[in-house]
Amino acid sequence: MALTDQKRRYADARLAGMGKKQAAIEAGCPEKTAAQAASRYEKDPDVIAAMSRTVAVQERKKSAPPEVDPNPHIPATAADPLEFMRQMMNDLEAEPKLRLDAAKALAAFTVAKPGEKGKKEQVQEAAEQVATGRFGLRKPGQLKAVK
Repeated sequence: MALTDQKRRYADARLAGMGKKQAAIEAGCPEKTAAQAASRYEKDPDVIAAMSRTVAVQERKKSAPPEVDPNPHIPATAADPLEFMRQMMNDLEAEPKLRLDAAKALAAFTVAKPGEKGKKEQVQEAAEQVATGRFGLRKPGQLKAVK
């Protein structure tokens, strides 16, 4: 499954220091089933990955020098769409699926697909391959002047 909004809110609430049941209520679960939902969320691989990813980014920010950016949750402005996709791809706080989609979109514009040729080039290449070997085209004979 993917990381839903409710799972993301639960992970954020847990990282904010709330208890399991209170975090589930904060995420939008009914109070009667909040304890069961919290138990499910604690075992959910997507929630665990989101929480560990956020903790890792926070640790990296503590060890790194402070940035000039006033709000790190908003990507920097970019005049070029390719630069924006590059920023999204390298954003460690972004969801992995979003980062993967940005990388795919960026690759479509920056990396050429191998073998993209027009029809005429493909026909010419196929003809050159057929023309080699025993039955291929031969060089014309040399004409000699007779005296």
